[in-house]
Amino acid sequence: MTESSRSCKDGPAGRLPRQGVRGRPVGEELRSRAVLAVVEEGMTVSAAARRFGVSRDSVDSWVKRFRERGHVRRDPMGGRASRIEPERERILRILRAQPAISMYGLRDALAAEGLVFGASTVQSFLKRNGLERERRLARLGTRRRRWTER
Repeated sequence: MTESSRSCKDGPAGRLPRQGVRGRPVGEELRSRAVLAVVEEGMTVSAAARRFGVSRDSVDSWVKRFRERGHVRRDPMGGRASRIEPERERILRILRAQPAISMYGLRDALAAEGLVFGASTVQSFLKRNGLERERRLARLGTRRRRWTER
């Protein structure tokens, strides 16, 4: 096989190497190329899936979306609204009142107020809102820690 004939087909058996990571959305360019191979080149869905290193079901749904909507853009990813976000001011009040409180202590303080969250939920909230623990040991020579906004 010459170098010029390998320009588009780098993987084994003439396939492109796997493009995406399982469970992650595939880029719009790859989706478009796969759909064009089916719609314009007349390639089968299975052949296009092999060629672009994605599942047959993915290519099938992209072709269907293209025929119905005229585009291959993905829908917004799922998820749900966080229950802890509306409690931001309450959390900040607790952190101001008790600057040395641990993340688990914060979780327990919220539970005492009737708000039960898992430790990972509290940790994710703190990270998402730019709240990090400042190690005061290096700055003040004390073992106390406090929460600060970045």
